[in-house]
Amino acid sequence: MSPSDVATLIDTHAAPLLLFARQFCDAAEDVVQDAFIKLVTASHCPDEVVGWLYRVVRNGAIDAARTSRRRRQRESAVARPVRWFVEDEVAGLEAEVAVAALERLPQEQREVIVARLWGGLGFEQIAAVASCSASTAFRRFTAGIEALRRLLGEACPDQSKRA
Repeated sequence: MSPSDVATLIDTHAAPLLLFARQFCDAAEDVVQDAFIKLVTASHCPDEVVGWLYRVVRNGAIDAARTSRRRRQRESAVARPVRWFVEDEVAGLEAEVAVAALERLPQEQREVIVARLWGGLGFEQIAAVASCSASTAFRRFTAGIEALRRLLGEACPDQSKRA
């Protein structure tokens, strides 16, 4: 197929192919362009070029619509708030309140607290997971617990009264 034949096909059929593709998907321009690229790069020219273009556009538009639908489903699933706890109450706290407080902590503190309190990991294990030293994991844990107590309105125990 010569370049002038392709140009004639584009001039004659691109607009109707766009209209045809729009009934299936939102990315009609991309689908039609892909169809013409497939035509130009095909090893042999189809017998009925116009019918072939419509079939390729239809199949491409249906695929694009499926892809778009899956992407929207994934994005909406990710956008939904994550439910951290199965229970509505966690160690005397409302789960929503606990999650809100945890989400306000820096990531480093939050991961150490969750790994320690709910995962039962020791500071050496947490250090291996978080790629830090055990003392850093302990400092993050202590700072995070203090921040959680402030956020939740719980008084910190007086460290000087411990003996």
